[in-house]
Amino acid sequence: MHRQSAPRMTPNPLLGVFFHWLGGLASASFYVPFRGVRGWAWETYWLVGGVFSWLVAPFLIASLLVHDVSGILRESPLSTVFWCYLFGVLWGFGGLTFGLTMRYLGMSLGMAVALGYCAAFGTLMPPLVRGEFASKILGTSSGVLILVGVGICVCGIAVAGLAGISKEREFSPDARTAVIKEFNLKKGLLVATFCGIMSACFSYGLAAGGPVREIAARHGAPELWQGLPILILVLAGGFTTNVVWCLILHIRNRTGSQYFQSKSAPLAANYLLCVVAGFTWYFQFFFYTMGEAQMGTYRFSSWTLHMASIMIFGTLWGLALKEWKGAGRRTMRLLALSVAVLVASTLVVGYGNYLSVGSPERPQTTRAKL
Repeated sequence: MHRQSAPRMTPNPLLGVFFHWLGGLASASFYVPFRGVRGWAWETYWLVGGVFSWLVAPFLIASLLVHDVSGILRESPLSTVFWCYLFGVLWGFGGLTFGLTMRYLGMSLGMAVALGYCAAFGTLMPPLVRGEFASKILGTSSGVLILVGVGICVCGIAVAGLAGISKEREFSPDARTAVIKEFNLKKGLLVATFCGIMSACFSYGLAAGGPVREIAARHGAPELWQGLPILILVLAGGFTTNVVWCLILHIRNRTGSQYFQSKSAPLAANYLLCVVAGFTWYFQFFFYTMGEAQMGTYRFSSWTLHMASIMIFGTLWGLALKEWKGAGRRTMRLLALSVAVLVASTLVVGYGNYLSVGSPERPQTTRAKL
């Protein structure tokens, strides 16, 4: 017997932008606790943190905020579960190749290229696949304004990449080689393209989970939390990809015993830091689903807001950690411009959604599917 469906709330896109900023802050911050882990290889602390990011936190938080999560998942169509999980697996490949992108292009250029592809594909592909691009976006002034905001976001990411290139050029040739030892533009662009497209699959997984959202609503879940059960499915797919790769690295590097020992720090401290990192990482999508619920008709625009917010707070963390120390005036101006453009993109996208709320031009919301 289901609870009475939760009442529909009035979307508040400006509040949604704030939630996306919180999600971007969480995403940009999660790696900071990992910096304190001692005596463990990457695959060890990544998998320990991942258990909490992709398994523990999604189910625990959803269970606390949504009634009968297990029942909602059992009622979900198998096809929906399959697509959410599969897109999670594909997204996992994007996350794993992100490191290779940094390896071949460097942090600044690599992040700009990968996130640029991810922002564009993750935002625009769901409405294109559903056949709603012409009617929902090009067919309304609100949709066109949101599309402009997406373009501004991509430009902001590109400016951030230029700032990174400018900084790298300020190094001597020897210092530049030390920073990016395996720089390879052709190979790096290919890997970055793959990484960006695969990473965008997370957006597709959320879109494919529309039926799960409807079932959660019938169970009485508040609209703000209806996306949480979808995260359980998508993140389970991402966990699968990452655990397989980490196990391969454990075998290759003989690091499996590190779960029971740490030479440089107390074992409990390493686990605690990984738990903090894992939950912090999860909260980026916790706030993402809250922000998405506030965007109304144009939920797809949430992905652009997420990417822009990650870049904004990632840049601020870079400044706080003195990664830009010694950079020249031109580089810092480009960096400031990129942050300003990215902030502007979130406001433009948010305002486009705001105009659509209660507007007579607003098209009817259709059931999310891929």
